[in-house]
Amino acid sequence: MPPDRCRRATVSQDTETQLRQAQRHEAQQRRLRQHWLDTLGAAASGRRRLAAIAISVSGMLLVAQAGAIAWLVQHVLLERAPLADGLWVLAALAVVLLLRTLLGSVTQACAGDVADAARLALRERAYASVLGKGPLWLRQQRSGELGEVMLAHADAIENYYSGFQPVRIEVVVVPLIVALAVAWVDWVVAIIFIATAPLVPFFMMLVGWGAEAAGRAQLGELARMSGHFADRIKGLGLLRLYGRGEAELEGVADAAEGVRERTMKVLRIAFLSSTVLEFFASVSVAMVALYLGLSYLGLMSLHAQVPTLGAGLFCLLLAPEFYAPLRRLAAHYHDRANALAAAAEIERLLGALPGPAAALATARPLASAAAEPLQPHAPLLQAHGLVLRPLGAGHDVLKDISFQLESNQRLAVVGPSGSGKSTLLEALAGWLPPREGSLMLRSGVEVGYAGQRPYLFHGSIADNLRLADPTASLATLRHAAEAAQVLAFADHLPDGLDTVIGERGFGLSGGEARRIGLARLLLRNPGVMLLDEPTAFLDPHTEAALLHALAIHARGRSVIIATHSPAAIAWADSTLRLPDGHLHHDPRQVRA
Repeated sequence: MPPDRCRRATVSQDTETQLRQAQRHEAQQRRLRQHWLDTLGAAASGRRRLAAIAISVSGMLLVAQAGAIAWLVQHVLLERAPLADGLWVLAALAVVLLLRTLLGSVTQACAGDVADAARLALRERAYASVLGKGPLWLRQQRSGELGEVMLAHADAIENYYSGFQPVRIEVVVVPLIVALAVAWVDWVVAIIFIATAPLVPFFMMLVGWGAEAAGRAQLGELARMSGHFADRIKGLGLLRLYGRGEAELEGVADAAEGVRERTMKVLRIAFLSSTVLEFFASVSVAMVALYLGLSYLGLMSLHAQVPTLGAGLFCLLLAPEFYAPLRRLAAHYHDRANALAAAAEIERLLGALPGPAAALATARPLASAAAEPLQPHAPLLQAHGLVLRPLGAGHDVLKDISFQLESNQRLAVVGPSGSGKSTLLEALAGWLPPREGSLMLRSGVEVGYAGQRPYLFHGSIADNLRLADPTASLATLRHAAEAAQVLAFADHLPDGLDTVIGERGFGLSGGEARRIGLARLLLRNPGVMLLDEPTAFLDPHTEAALLHALAIHARGRSVIIATHSPAAIAWADSTLRLPDGHLHHDPRQVRA
């Protein structure tokens, strides 16, 4: 074989191998997502079993219903028996119809309860997963996309449980009951059922792959549009300031058009697959009718004697019911495809499918993975050989940082902008795991962090303070607000601490927002307080008042303050200089 042909053959084999590996990986991922979906409804497993029992009993009653109708036709119409002889059958038929109606209601109610439990479990898991990832990860995400996990994706999961799951049980139970009942009356009809039934799930499997891909694309487009729209709403003032309002309207329209196109593609697949499956089911029922008609006309003889009209009617009545669960499964199969697509999008957004909420950490512990928390006699906090890299950065910002913090110590972290002061505080707060080194905290000590950009919710100033302590009294709020110099500006507002502010502190200056964040930290009263530039944007008088009040409020606690301010550096009794990481203690520094 020529060398070129050999190389092409080798490349072709490698491509086929990679394709098979990709297909196996995708199949494995699909199985994992399917298993994850099934675990969401574990809390309502009792209701799911009750739904399965109701479906099974309803399937048995379906056979009884067809038998009663066939008996009445055979004996009353054909054999001309008195109608009075069939009154008990009519009564039994009425009871069967009533019971099947009640069982249908029970099935729907149970499926709805399971769907509600699954949706709640999804939201709890997603919320716990987001909390566990921490604030730094959240800063890199689009809130609109994460919101879709709780909204559109949760609705897709709900339809899977309320629509697809009950029908899946029905497909397993009802056709088997019908086939056994028909086989007892006419084995030929049973063979027709068994021979034609596999066509429906085979076609559904083929359609399902395309439906899942289309559904995932549609949910992804919806999440992107939600994130795009939410981002534009948040920056609406800035967009109007720079005259970009009309251009962004066009961007929103383009995003909405993308969602429309994806949605129509999903609907096209749904309508096409339903039409084809209805065709297969109708042809199968027609085959049963054709066999019975030819038998009665004497053109086909597969039995020693021609089946009675009652037997033929019994089989013909059950023929549509044999395929009805399969048709319903086809109609709800897209719920499964959408749920798998939603699971794939959740996996993409969160990095992994979230497990049970109780098993997820809602806060990252402040301790090295290679060491135990420090004992009571040890320093309050100890760092050794820390190497830190901010999320998304391509290189380490801090290397070989070692220091320890004693009780009632004030440590100032100083250095030029970009030297890693905020990164160090984020690591001390437990938000950023060290790449190397150890970080240990004395057992039972709580750490609190007040960053440069505290998140303030829409509501009153008092509501934002009470996030740290919902049971705090007004006097306690005012004491913390006074220590953080919040009252210096809040008392001049129309409603004081009850003044309503906008989301992210709209209506306040950057310094005022930081002081509210500091007051929130003081209200929490942790053993170690991490403060990131708390005196920035303050005039010297307000800064001095804040440091004095902070010294009183933090008495008996340790404080680490990242700062550029000479007054704050003088207020501390130790200095950690970055990026070299050397700890300095100035005996001339006196406590305020």
